[in-house]
Amino acid sequence: MARHSRIDVFQQMESDGVVPLAYHSEVETMQSIVAACNRGGLRTFEFTSRGDFAHEVFRELSKYCRAELPGLKLGVGSVTDAGQASMYMQLGADFIVTPSLREDIAIVCNRRKVMYAPGCGSLTEIGRAEELGCELVKLFPGSVYGPNMIKSIKAPQPWTSVMPTGGVSPTRENLTGWFAAGATCVGMGSKLITKEILRDHNFQLLEQRVQDCLVLVREIRRELG
Repeated sequence: MARHSRIDVFQQMESDGVVPLAYHSEVETMQSIVAACNRGGLRTFEFTSRGDFAHEVFRELSKYCRAELPGLKLGVGSVTDAGQASMYMQLGADFIVTPSLREDIAIVCNRRKVMYAPGCGSLTEIGRAEELGCELVKLFPGSVYGPNMIKSIKAPQPWTSVMPTGGVSPTRENLTGWFAAGATCVGMGSKLITKEILRDHNFQLLEQRVQDCLVLVREIRRELG
């Protein structure tokens, strides 16, 4: 079962400004990735369920985080249906993320008071997601929509909280564009947790990249006021 409330998860994402996401088939590698991100200062992590037997990797990762990283909010992304969402919540997921809006998933997450962030690409989808109780919507793929999409969403709906994912990188130019447009937080995968880091198992470098990214996000937010 989830260890953290949906509001605590949302507030942590909003506070950090960055939600890292990754998948690896090896349990030990996933543990090292999550631990490095946590040491770097991030307190949420999205495990992307994309490989065969991914739930088995997550099960061990969830146990590890409960024992070693009790303050971390660990969620699961790339979830496809209510059955899969329920399984991951039973394994300890603190939040669920999907590439598209799934009403069946919203229902099972609400039933367990677990935060659900669906992928949305229109005001109609976002409006429906909010009617279903979603505190945060994912703009995906961010590289297709761009920051102007968020700016356009926030004009008629300033209450909407948006997390762009896909096409987000830890550079000043990229991050400034998203936060200036009104992003609540950003989801960041391979641009932060690079193939080279995983290949070389250079988790000290990942920790430093996370620290640098958080410093940059704080600077940008201060500058934007």
